[in-house]
Amino acid sequence: MVQPTYDDANLLLRLYEIRREDKLRQARQWFLFEFTPGDWKQIRETFSTGAEQDNYLRMVVSYWDMVCALVKQGVLNKDLFYTTNGEHLAVWNKTKPWVAGVREEFKNPFMLRNLEEIAEDTVQWRTRQIDKTQ
Repeated sequence: MVQPTYDDANLLLRLYEIRREDKLRQARQWFLFEFTPGDWKQIRETFSTGAEQDNYLRMVVSYWDMVCALVKQGVLNKDLFYTTNGEHLAVWNKTKPWVAGVREEFKNPFMLRNLEEIAEDTVQWRTRQIDKTQ
């Protein structure tokens, strides 16, 4: 385990401040509590239309993919992030049903890959932490 730095803490707090911004807060509320995704064909009808829910969808997944990229690239301490965050897991779980379709349509196999990889790694990290306590 690499010791987090004050820069890690400051970045984490800044990311939290961004999550509190009104528009992103509204988008997160919709995404987490109202959005009921199906496969890509269902979501495709409103994707990139500029509709408010489309904007919310793209805002939430792109925010968490960006944050996960910071973790993946080592800019933000992984253990600190995993200890203090879990919303990216909920976002990934709502993204899984349709991500293959969007990757295929846009011919971008890397779309939302940071979110996917860090969410999966978080689950493994938590399992290891539980194993250590038993």
